[in-house]
Amino acid sequence: MNDCVPEPERAWTIGTAPGIFPSLSHGIALFRRPLAFLNSLPARGDLVEIRLGPRRAWMVCHPGLVHHMLRDTRTFDKGGPQYERLRAVMGDGVVTCPHAEHRRQRRLLQPTFRPSHVAAHTDRMAEEAAALCRDWRPGQRVDVSAAMLGLTTRLISRVLLSDSLAPAAAEEVRHCLAAIVRGLFVRTVVPVDALFRLPTPANRRYRSAVERVRELIDAAVAERRRGAPRDDLLGLLLAAEEEGGRAAVSGREVHDQLVSLLLTGSESPSMCLASAFGLLARHPEAERRLHAEVDAVLAGRLPGTDDIPRLAYTRAVLVETLRHSPPGWLFTRVTTRDTTLAGHRLPRGTTVLYSPYLLHHDAASFPEPGRFLPERWLRDGAEAGPHGALIPFAAGSRKCIGDLFSMAEMTVALATVAGRWRLRHLPGPVAPPRPGATLGPRALTMICAPRTDAPGGEPPRAAALAPAAPVAAPGPEHPRRDGDDGVHHA
Repeated sequence: MNDCVPEPERAWTIGTAPGIFPSLSHGIALFRRPLAFLNSLPARGDLVEIRLGPRRAWMVCHPGLVHHMLRDTRTFDKGGPQYERLRAVMGDGVVTCPHAEHRRQRRLLQPTFRPSHVAAHTDRMAEEAAALCRDWRPGQRVDVSAAMLGLTTRLISRVLLSDSLAPAAAEEVRHCLAAIVRGLFVRTVVPVDALFRLPTPANRRYRSAVERVRELIDAAVAERRRGAPRDDLLGLLLAAEEEGGRAAVSGREVHDQLVSLLLTGSESPSMCLASAFGLLARHPEAERRLHAEVDAVLAGRLPGTDDIPRLAYTRAVLVETLRHSPPGWLFTRVTTRDTTLAGHRLPRGTTVLYSPYLLHHDAASFPEPGRFLPERWLRDGAEAGPHGALIPFAAGSRKCIGDLFSMAEMTVALATVAGRWRLRHLPGPVAPPRPGATLGPRALTMICAPRTDAPGGEPPRAAALAPAAPVAAPGPEHPRRDGDDGVHHA
């Protein structure tokens, strides 16, 4: 990756479109036609001024400039309308905390996400994925979005809380998450607080879901305080709380870390998995290569830790999904001091945005960016992409703390399901995903077809967990389309 920052051509200002609320025009365009709006920006320069409600903001369109910004976390801190909204939900945990707090929090939490700790969860990942699809039947319609969110919620809750979050509570968290993420995106792109203080049904659902998640986490923490220590992230936090001293952890921080990691650790990988199954169903050659690799490596058994490095094409499918449809597609930062970017002076307090989707769909970095081509990632040295443009987990010191865990669980889940089933789209056109707080299909229903060509000839038919319940119906705040919204990561 080239560490030098290119000298950009210029910074442009987009003219305000006419309308009743001209200052809201770019926020509305970003809400209504988000991907088209993003794709229109690079032609105007490497740094483009836009308006988000009453705010002036700048979109960074060049990967070199984005990496410069992500490395300088002291100057470009987590902030802006996105993180103001996220902090209202998650507090000041490692996902949302300012630069001054990040190093201490990251060091505290890192042991939970080390490779050895992630490897210890591989068997649980495979067992949960197998249980998820064991009761599926040929011709059955499955809500893939809900099923993947249920799976990732159970897996991350085990890492964070062991079994302190009962299955019913984990399912309730999943439903609350669906309500929360519907409201986050519109609150980011149209940051006018008065709109969200109104007692509308959508606003009430949003506030109720946020409060319920807090209650469920607080109940799990209270139960653990009364019980025996456990080897999970909650146990690590409670031990640090008891130690005191300079690195003391408060009860509020325990809560904030659990809420933020539970929500982000379930939403983003579930969106990627749902997107992967949707893309594979539209690209039969890629699906065929995936099935051939899974059959050759696993021969009908569940994947283990040693199998993950051997599932190279499976990983390539996921990496290409993260390029093509990155769950975290738009982020904000705020300048903490006067600075210069792309030759343009940015005063302290300036909101700056960057979009992994925009970088991942730049033809200069990824030829034929609209095509789904897992083969891109089978070449040596291809993992970061040209110009370091592939950043599905961000970069620098604020890179997602759970990236290894997410890649492991997604690899295991994709290989497990693909070893047993093909998933087919319903008849008719497939609606493109519409971004919200995350990018991915939030209401993807597919049809099960058995893998009769797989080792063993047919899927297993033992008793299993029931399929995840459908996602709750959205309210008028954000009418649901295939590929509605969600939330992202550290």
